[in-house]
Order: sequence, then C-alpha cells, then structure tokens
Amino acid sequence: MAGAKTHDYHILPPSPWPIVGSVSAVLMTVGAVFWWHDAAWGKWVAGLGLLGVLFTMFSWWTDVREEANTGFHTPVVQLHHRYGMMLFIASEVMFFVAWFWAFFNAALYPPAGEAVGGQWPPTGIEPLDPFVYPLLNTLILLLSGTTITWAHHALIHDDRTGLKQGLWLTIALGVVFTLVQAYEYGHASFGFSGNIYGATFFMATGFHGFHVLVGTIFLIVCLWRVYAGDFTPRQHFGFEAAAWYWHFVDVVWLFLFLSIYIWGSDFGAAAARHS
Repeated sequence: MAGAKTHDYHILPPSPWPIVGSVSAVLMTVGAVFWWHDAAWGKWVAGLGLLGVLFTMFSWWTDVREEANTGFHTPVVQLHHRYGMMLFIASEVMFFVAWFWAFFNAALYPPAGEAVGGQWPPTGIEPLDPFVYPLLNTLILLLSGTTITWAHHALIHDDRTGLKQGLWLTIALGVVFTLVQAYEYGHASFGFSGNIYGATFFMATGFHGFHVLVGTIFLIVCLWRVYAGDFTPRQHFGFEAAAWYWHFVDVVWLFLFLSIYIWGSDFGAAAARHS
C-alpha cells in the first residue's frame, strides 16, 4: 500500500519547541548578562526567557510522553533514546572533570602568595570535617542507590506497589541529602569568594547539589507517571533514564567525598605529611 509505514523509526511531525526553546534561551542569557551589568530591564528579560525555557521543557516532554503512550517508541526508537541518554551523561562527566581539574590544580600546586600560603588547605581555611555531614550524605546517597534499584526491579517484575515504595524512599532520601548539604553550607567557616579553596569547593559540591535537585525532580515526575498508569515492564525508558541519572549523581558524590572532603582536608594533609 502506497504511503504505508515499513520501518520502526518514528518520523516526527513539525514541532514549535526547538525554535521556542532557542529564542527563550537567548532571551534568558542576554537578560542575565544585562542584569549583571546593572540594567534594570535585564532581570525581566531573563525571567521571561526562563519561563519560556521551562514552558518548552514541560511541553516538549509532554509530547514525548504522549508518543510513548501511543506506541511510537518502538524498540529501535528506545535504543536511540538510550544512546542519547548515554551521550548526555558522558557530557555531564566531562562537566565535572573540569571542576575536579580546577580543584586538583590548586591543591597539588598551591600558589605561594599570601592568599594560599603555598599549602593546601590554604592558610586560614578550616575545612569541614569529612566524617560528620559529608559521611552522612554519602550513606544517604548509597542507600538511595539501593532504593532506586529496588524500584527498577519492581517495575521489571510488574510490582507496582514496590515501584511506588522504592520511588518514594529515593525521593525522600534526595530531599534529606539536599537539606543536610544546605545545613553544612550554612555552617562552613569559609565562603565562595576571596579564596581558591572556597571557589573550587562550592563550585564542585554546589553543582553536584544542583544535579541532586534535578534528579529528585526527575524522580518526582516518574512517580507521578507511575500513579498515572505509565511504564510497563517492557517499556519504561523514562524511568530507566532517571535511574541512570541518579546512579551517575551517586558516583560523582563518591569522588567528591574521597577527593575534596577527605584528601583535600586537614585529614588528607596530615596523612600526606606522615606518608
């Protein structure tokens, strides 16, 4: 039959979201730049652009959800979605490599000026105790990795109750992690500006905290979709992508805990002196 579909690929119809998202991103960026240069109208343009970006994300992902529920996500399409998520996580890995690079560059070759004093941690900096709140957060994220895996296995075996319980626990642990980190930040004896230690510390751990927040929102959306009846044992890429992202966040934290909190602290410096 002429015009009949003879392949497993999903040919997308014309969509307004790429151009809407692009224009919104430009407005947000330009507005933020002018806002930071004290232009009064900049914050309004940046805010308008941010609303456009959020609206685009919601609308575009809603379309993708509808495509999945109407059968367009064939095994071939799901495979390509997995490739896309893998590339996205790979780009996130390189993003964090930059912050680790900045930290190790400053820690291994500390400047000899007054601000650093040729040592790490710099003169006058009192690092956070790695075996109090950082260790607690490490245990929280490791536990969350088990609960999201439990939810995934429950979904594969069509156990909707176990899926919901695992997701609820993972979301709760993500919220607790964020609260503990916020409390830790509030009690740090150093700030972001004025020293290389604070700058590298807050950029690396802060961006990780942002990723935990994004991952928690990702899981909340998945939980909402579970209650809406989405996801089956054979088709649940949306959940799988959220689980991959969460495991990535867990692994990054382990590197942060070992390098910045332990190796880069007074504890690490003392161990190096005695080695």
